[in-house]
Amino acid sequence: MGSPPATIAHVDAGGRLIVRVPVAPLHGEPRVSSSQVSQRLAGHALTTLGVDGDWLRVRGEDRYEGWVHRGYIAPSDAAAVDPAPDTRLLSLGCFARAPGATGRLLPLGAFLAPGERAESGEAIAQPERARRFPRERDAICASAITLFAGTSYEWGGVTPWGADCSGLVQSIFWLHGAQLERDAWQQAVMGRDAGELRDAQPADLLFFADAPGGRPSHVGIALGGHRMVHLGLGRGGYAIERLDDDGDDYVRGLRSRLSSVRRLL
Repeated sequence: MGSPPATIAHVDAGGRLIVRVPVAPLHGEPRVSSSQVSQRLAGHALTTLGVDGDWLRVRGEDRYEGWVHRGYIAPSDAAAVDPAPDTRLLSLGCFARAPGATGRLLPLGAFLAPGERAESGEAIAQPERARRFPRERDAICASAITLFAGTSYEWGGVTPWGADCSGLVQSIFWLHGAQLERDAWQQAVMGRDAGELRDAQPADLLFFADAPGGRPSHVGIALGGHRMVHLGLGRGGYAIERLDDDGDDYVRGLRSRLSSVRRLL
């Protein structure tokens, strides 16, 4: 058996923490029955903003805030938890194990702990990440199409185990070296206006609002040729749409709600 996880006896505002479990849910309120608003993954850092009993209000590396339970985290100075960033292995979806420890499944985007190695699936070193996932349009589209294929829609999720529309977008762009905001309405003010749907290039972001002039509530990644990959609640999750398909009621509804096209690259 491995060593027991580090515990946190006291946390000060501004203190730095590390997620020690594969997926740590962030809640909207300091109680487990409140809505999940996002997730933080193993090896990612959190900054403490406040404390309410066993719950900590935290800010992630993407500046998104929420409440996390103490059980999911460890102090950043815990032994063998917080190595130099360029030595960490990034999970692309793997089963990892450290010598003498119980193995664990890690989703895409999590970092392996020091000493862990992938027994199945894949984990890569940071230098390999830049080569495998360049900040290029076609590469971003390919990752979105393949890495999230079959993913179910999950509000607040950010991994192929379950994600929402903006979670897919944020995770894919982060993998390719671009840190985006978390929610669709926040992402909709990034980059620059790219015109109409007919002008959309691969890896542009397509935003949809529930009412004309309203705040965007949905986002997908343009693939070119009026195609889009997204995670839609109305589809149950992953889908590639042809937005010029007039015979599909869902697509017609989406197209009527298109509010903007944004170009980040």
